[in-house]
This record gives sequence, structure tokens and C-alpha cells, in this order.
Amino acid sequence: MSLTFNPSQSRREFLAFFGRSTAAVAAISAFPFALTACSTTRESALGRLPFQPMLPSTADELKLVPGLQYTKVLEWGDSLNAQGERFGFNNDFLQFFAAANKTDEGVLWVNHEYLNPSFIHGRDIDRKSVRSKKEIETEMDAVGGSLVAIRRSTDTGHWEMVKNSPYNRRVTGRTPIPFAGNQKIKGSSTAIGTLGNCAGGRTPWGTVLTCEENYQDFYVDREIQSDGTTRPMKSGSDFVNWSAVFNHPPEHYGWVVEVNPWTGAAQKHVSLGRFGHECATVRQAADGRCVVYSGDDWQEKCLYKFVADQPGNLEKGTLYTANLERGEWIPLDLEKSPVLKKLFKNQTDVLIYARQAAELVGGTKCHRPEDIEICPRTGAVYIAMTNCVIQNDYHGYILKLEEENNDPLSLKFKSSTFLAGGPDATISCPDNLAFDPKGNLWVTSDISSSKIGKGDYQPFGNNGLFFVPMSGPSAGLAFQVASAPVDAEFTGPLFSPDGKTLFLSVQHPGEESPSIHQLTSHWPNGGSEIPRSAVVAIEGPTLQKIYDATSLEG
Repeated sequence: MSLTFNPSQSRREFLAFFGRSTAAVAAISAFPFALTACSTTRESALGRLPFQPMLPSTADELKLVPGLQYTKVLEWGDSLNAQGERFGFNNDFLQFFAAANKTDEGVLWVNHEYLNPSFIHGRDIDRKSVRSKKEIETEMDAVGGSLVAIRRSTDTGHWEMVKNSPYNRRVTGRTPIPFAGNQKIKGSSTAIGTLGNCAGGRTPWGTVLTCEENYQDFYVDREIQSDGTTRPMKSGSDFVNWSAVFNHPPEHYGWVVEVNPWTGAAQKHVSLGRFGHECATVRQAADGRCVVYSGDDWQEKCLYKFVADQPGNLEKGTLYTANLERGEWIPLDLEKSPVLKKLFKNQTDVLIYARQAAELVGGTKCHRPEDIEICPRTGAVYIAMTNCVIQNDYHGYILKLEEENNDPLSLKFKSSTFLAGGPDATISCPDNLAFDPKGNLWVTSDISSSKIGKGDYQPFGNNGLFFVPMSGPSAGLAFQVASAPVDAEFTGPLFSPDGKTLFLSVQHPGEESPSIHQLTSHWPNGGSEIPRSAVVAIEGPTLQKIYDATSLEG
């Protein structure tokens, strides 16, 4: 059934859905658990919100609360330039670089995380299917990232791509990318391509940091053994089996890649360690040095912080992992850790196999640390812990981390749960985070497409976008603003410089389709069309109402 909130429904009906009446619970008795009563705080908060939050939906459309609308800016397959380059598959993280003295024109960086071979090639393909070298090269060209010139049209007022702009270009799974500082990894100072690009960050000097996450889906990962040799990891997947044609070392992937948005020049930073980077969120210390926070998006993997040695440069520094129980950052430094010397021969190996190093020194096994954002008001670090099923955490939470003396260089911190996912919270599996111009938090959810609408996740419908006030009576409560199409998730929330637009990626609609002839989604073009990931621009008077609401003033 579709659990869509009709704008004409009353506030009482909204509350009833979330368990404030026995009739509402009875109406959804098929759910695996009863939704408990909303708190008095949530009830009173609804009367103060400048919009009516929506109920979960299972519709194959991008639904928004009244007063918001969206336009499509880019979609998979769009032509970028005369060289034949096209916008990639499964767009994720977004970062905008405004043109000089302008807020409505610039270059947009877009990550392309992974692919669906069946959609790419137009025929049903599983992981055992044999593809030609040319077909695999087509897949390689679909991942990585896109740089696209965009502007607000003077005719329509909507954001649009600037066709054939000299700034339109791709960085793909076939682009040669050097390691920063001319470092050599597995005998080479250059890696072929970037892939698994999930979230990212931005440097103070105006470059984008794009993160290689699930690299094992492309080339089977390896782990180091006590004798210094490596062996394939049991959990390595090589889902698309590129290694059948290209023998690229897996150690060439899993890094943070820095890209100049105006030239496309890129480099991979060994200093920030190699693991399933979800993001690389930068905070500048008082002395000008950059501190970069990143999570390893696997179950029971660690949280990291990198501290640069010098301002304006990420090539050298110290990588730390977090021990949440002690509130300490522990260095992954061979010279400071006898336990690391037992396994690793040099510091480069420590960074290549940072996952093993972090566990050896006592890094806390986390619940899939994904996106990280820093509160512009307080400097507190917010971390989306999406879930950890093997620890019976199905709904995840948002962790708040406060550095001692609000100093990002500190090696001490305190942490607390800011928002726990679950039916009472109306949100499950928090993933990407963004702060709006008023300093309030926006959160996207990432219930796995194979689990949407099933079991413990049934009450939540499709994945969504949520607004979380950071001050006032509604502080810390999540209210749904948008619902994604079938099988999709929202990623990469990004506010335009003037705050009038929220850019959002709509990723992997219809990815649970049993066949290209049996599609679960036809978004965004409808009819019998194959689904396509896309970047949208969300605008409308409700955004300004949220900014202006007195309950949000700190």
C-alpha cells in the first residue's frame, strides 16, 4: 500500500499515523512491530513547523511537501561535450564551485559510485556474465565523477547544464591518476581510474575531495599477513569482475582523490589512508592546517581523522582512528606503535592496510560510519552511523562528537548519540548529512533497496529526505520533507551559495528490477522507460519559510 500523506490531511491524522491512536496502529497491523506513541515534544513541534511533514510513501515518484518543487538538472547518459563524454551512472556526492563573483553559475562536481551492468548494456547480466573488453571499458567510463558547468537560466529561472562548456569533463575508471607526492603503490606512481566514488569534501583552496568506497566491488581486495605477503580477503567481492580483463592492483583504490574543478587535474592522497571512505570532511584548525574526518562504511569498521603537517597541503600528516569508549584519537604511526611494527614493514603499508592497522591499535568498531558534517554554529562533528545488523542495530543513529576545547587538533573528545533511528524517530538508516544556511541539519536515509518495505523497515516506506532543527522546541527531531522513487535513495544534499536551492542526487531507482523487461521503477521519464539516476534542484517558498521560522533561531 502507498502510505502517502495528503496535504489535506490534518495534523491529528499525521500524529495518528505515528501511533497516537489505537485506530492508527490497527490500520497498520501488518507491520512487524507497533509504532509507539510520539512524544509530547513531537506533538507540540508539529504545530510550530513551517510545513506539514509528509508520511512515508511507496510511490514511484519524487514526492515533496507542499511549497517545494523540483526540476531535473542532469541524468545518466546526458551528453557533456563534443568529445562524446556523457554524464555517469548512479550519481552521488555533489559539490558546487561558483564562478567569480556569482552565486547562480559555476561548476558542479558529481560522484558516480557504481553501476548496474544490465542497465548499462541493455540486457540482463549477472556477475558471472562474460563481457568483452569494450563492454567493460564502457562500464569504466560510467563511474568516477563528472564536472559540469551549470547556471540558473534567465528564461526559466531553473538550473540547467551549460552544454559543451569547456569545463564539462569526466574523470573515470580509465583516467590515469598519480599518487600525491610521487609515491609508489605496488610499484607504480599512477593508478588507472577512480571508482566507488561515494561522498567527499571540499578543501579551503577550492578543490574537491572525492572518496573511493566499495572498491572491492571492482577488484578483489587483499589483506596483509604476518610474513608481509598479501592474500585475497574472504569478504572481497569483485562484483563486476573487471579483473577478468584488467589486472589493476586493488591497492590502487580506496583512497581520497583530490580534483581541481576547473581543470580536472587529479591526485590520490596516500596520507589519508586506504579504506572504504564514505567522505572526507574538512575543518581548518586555527593554525591553518586541515583536519579531515572520514568513516569506513562497512559494518564494524572504524572512524578516522587526518591532521595535515602544513597549511594548504594534504600530502603529509598523521592519520588517527577513534576509540569512542575512551574518547581518544589513536595515531596510526609505525614509530609510535609497537603493535604495528609486528605486522607492517613501513608506514606506507600501514596506510595501505589502514583497516587492519586501526583494529590493531584499538579503533572502535562502528555501525557503518557514513557521511560526516561539521555544525557551522558549534564546530561539533556529526556522523551518520547507518546501521550494523550484525550487532542488532537495524536503524542506526547520528553520533555527535565534540573535540576537546572545540579544537580539531585535539586528541581527546566526547561523543553522544544525537538522534537514534527507529519508528519513534520516523527515520531509519541515516546516511548523508548537510547543514542549511540557518545551521539546521538535513538527513537522507539509506535503507538497502532489497529491504525497503520489508520486516523492520516496512513502516518507513521508500527512502527519504528529513529536516532536523538544531535549536528551539523541535531541536533534534526528524521530519520528512521528501520521498524517493522505488528502490532509490537520495544522496549528496547540497545547498546553493544563496540558499535558495537544495541540490540532490536521486540514486539507483529500480535497482531491484528482476529484469530489464520487468522494471520496478520508470523514474524520472515514466512510461516504459528504463530508470535513470539524476541530479535535481529543489526550490520553493517552503525553504525560505524554514529559514525564517522563529523556532529555528539559536
